[in-house]
Amino acid sequence: MPLSPQELKTRMGSGLLSFPVTHFDSNLNFAPEPYKEHVSWLSSFDAATLFAAGGTGEYFSLGQEEYPAIIRTAVEAADGRCPVVAGCGVNTARAIADAQAAEAAGADGVLLLPSYLMAGTQDGQFAHVKAVCDSIGIGVVVYNRATCRLTAETIARLAEQCPNLIGFKDGVGEIDEVTRIRTLLGDRLVYVGGMPTHELFASAYDGVGFSTYSSAVFNFVPELALDFYRALRAGDRSTTDRILKDFFHPFAEIRDRVPGYAVSLIKGGLRAVGRDPGPVRPPLSSAYESDVVELEGVIEGLRRAA
Repeated sequence: MPLSPQELKTRMGSGLLSFPVTHFDSNLNFAPEPYKEHVSWLSSFDAATLFAAGGTGEYFSLGQEEYPAIIRTAVEAADGRCPVVAGCGVNTARAIADAQAAEAAGADGVLLLPSYLMAGTQDGQFAHVKAVCDSIGIGVVVYNRATCRLTAETIARLAEQCPNLIGFKDGVGEIDEVTRIRTLLGDRLVYVGGMPTHELFASAYDGVGFSTYSSAVFNFVPELALDFYRALRAGDRSTTDRILKDFFHPFAEIRDRVPGYAVSLIKGGLRAVGRDPGPVRPPLSSAYESDVVELEGVIEGLRRAA
C-alpha cells in the first residue's frame, strides 16, 4: 500500500535520499534481475527514499513501454523498507502517463523532472505541474532545474491548489531564491537538495533549512554517503571536511572530465566496487576504464584509512 502524500513528505524529510541507476544488458535492454538485486541492496541501508528511473536512473533514455516494469521492479525490491518515488517528465502528456503508470505500479510518489527543451512562462509551468498533480493521488515532488525554474510565487500557488504537491527539489543553486521559497512556504513542503554531487553544496543548503538531499554516490559507497549526511546533520565539520577532501573532491575532479559523467561515472563507481550495472544508453558513453581505475583507487584509499 503506497504511503499517503503527507506520510511520504515526512519520510523524505527524515534522512538521506538516493537515485538507483537502471541496469541494462550488453544489448542495452533493461536487466530486471540485477536491477532488483541492486535496489534491494540499497534499501537495506538507512535511505529515507529511493528514486527509481530518475536522472541517475537514465529516465531520459527509457521507453514508455519498459517504464512500468522498472518502477514495479523497484517497488518489489524495496519491499516496504523505504518509499519508492518514480521519475516522470518530458512533456505534460508523457509526465501524466508515466505518473499514472508509476501509481499503478505501487510507487509512493513521483519526481516531476524538467520538461524537454522549452522552459515556457511561469503560468505555463504552473499549468504543467498542476496537471500532473491533478492526474494522480500519490505525492509529487517538483524538480527545479534546467527548463523548470519556478519562482516562489508560482510554488506558493501550486502548494495552495495541489494538496499532493509535497516537495521542492532544487538543482539550480541560487541560495537567495531557495531561501525565499523555504521561508515563504515554511513546513508546507519538504525541501530537497538536488545539485549534481550535492554533497559539495550540502553545507550551504543545510544552512538555509534543507533537511535532506539526494546522493548519487550512495549507489556504490552507501556507508560513506550516510556517514557524510549524519556528520552534516550533527554539525560535525571535521568529519564532513575530511570526507570532502578524501572522496568528494577527487570524485568531482574525475566527474568533470567528460560530459555525462554525472551519470556514467556512477555506473563506473559500481564497476569499481564489483557491482557492474551494465552500460549507459546513448547519448551517454560509459566511463573510460582509466577513470574507473582511478576512482577505484580513491575508494581503496578510503578503505585503508578506515
